[in-house]
Amino acid sequence: MDVEALRDYCLSKRLATECFPFDETTLVFKVGSKMFAWVDLGNPEWVVLKSDPDEAIDLRDRYADILPAYHMNKKHWIQVRLEGGVPARVLKELVDCSYRLVIAKMTRKERLSLFPDEKYS
Repeated sequence: MDVEALRDYCLSKRLATECFPFDETTLVFKVGSKMFAWVDLGNPEWVVLKSDPDEAIDLRDRYADILPAYHMNKKHWIQVRLEGGVPARVLKELVDCSYRLVIAKMTRKERLSLFPDEKYS
């Protein structure tokens, strides 16, 4: 998957937005105020995604192109080589997982303000 396909997929997520909060090359995808993915457009080889810690270990064992994320909490964030050995289907599943994990960690108030029609425990 190239960076344009990644961008299109991230922005297809409900209420997803893009911004450059850090510098002019770090493209960040958010839902509400929470980041679920980012890529450095200066070197768009990798995407950084939130991941379940146990699943992250398994993913790193299965794919050489999935590593602990640079500059992030390595327990909760992974980096995936965009045009490497990770199939596009798997990368989309990882984006979906990151998006869901970020929403699950929002405060109840923020979740309800974004998704008033959804039920959360």
